[in-house]
Amino acid sequence: MAVGALLGACSEQVPPADTVLRGPTMGTTYTVKVVKNPPSLDREKLSSDITGMLDDINAKMSTYDESSELSRFNRADNTEWVTASSELVTVVADAHAVSELTRGAFDVTVGPLVELWGFGPTFTADSIPESAAIEHARARVGFRRIETRTDPPAIRKTHADAAIDLSAIAKGYAVDRLAQHLESLGVRDFLVEIGGEIRTGGVNTRGAPWRIAVERPVATARTVYDGVELRNAAIATSGDYRNFFEHDGTRYSHTIDPNTGQPVTHSLASVTVLHPSAMRADALATALLVLGPEAGYRLAERHHVAALFITRDGDDFADKATPLFEQYRTRNQVTP
Repeated sequence: MAVGALLGACSEQVPPADTVLRGPTMGTTYTVKVVKNPPSLDREKLSSDITGMLDDINAKMSTYDESSELSRFNRADNTEWVTASSELVTVVADAHAVSELTRGAFDVTVGPLVELWGFGPTFTADSIPESAAIEHARARVGFRRIETRTDPPAIRKTHADAAIDLSAIAKGYAVDRLAQHLESLGVRDFLVEIGGEIRTGGVNTRGAPWRIAVERPVATARTVYDGVELRNAAIATSGDYRNFFEHDGTRYSHTIDPNTGQPVTHSLASVTVLHPSAMRADALATALLVLGPEAGYRLAERHHVAALFITRDGDDFADKATPLFEQYRTRNQVTP
């Protein structure tokens, strides 16, 4: 699950000429800020458009809504091509691309393992499953068990018991869709945030780059660890510090490695990724967290990903950023 931070951005003073819209969506909340509204912008219509777009995405990609397009696909017990919306195909195909890039560290079919370890919709995580149960769940997991087709748009299972969970990429997609809608209306300076996944356009109210906080990865409080300045870019953070349990002194995170069937137990506490696309940043942050501080960093550097890795160092934290990320850092200076 991606865990972003909007501490600096959301605390800014907003003059009357700006528009700020907020509301519930996708099991979390959204915030849309428009700087210096274009004269033609209709606030009420924009609010209605946003609600409609988010409702539509939920109706296609939610695993909590039993009537959603994705839920219906997951229930299908066959390997036939299923006609799908172009939006759903786009997200599943992008997820597949990240899976290929990361050699399966990102995998939208990982749901059976997440459920087994107790990190599903009803949180019951407090013990380690039997090895046989882990292997049984692993047998249902694998990103190549899902295929997509664009013309006409469709998806299919190569194994009938496969299922898709887009929770680690769909919020990023929704952020991108809202940002694209704003751009289509002539809005150039904006910020869109859903559940911590953020995309910025242009500049903030003061005409400066948007300042976004990166959280200190602790469960007890929400404080700032670092910050970045962004123009026309997205940011997403994944961490192990919200959903976890401890057993015999070992922390077991909700982030499951699809290749081992086990929660990650390495020292990496969070990964923050910058990318033009919030959808891609969302998925990459999860994948790099699974890979860990060494393998994740090597992959990010090799593929020129702007990423910040925060690791536990005794009672404190240490960090390492890829060269591309360094140019955006404010070194904790996120006060507007």
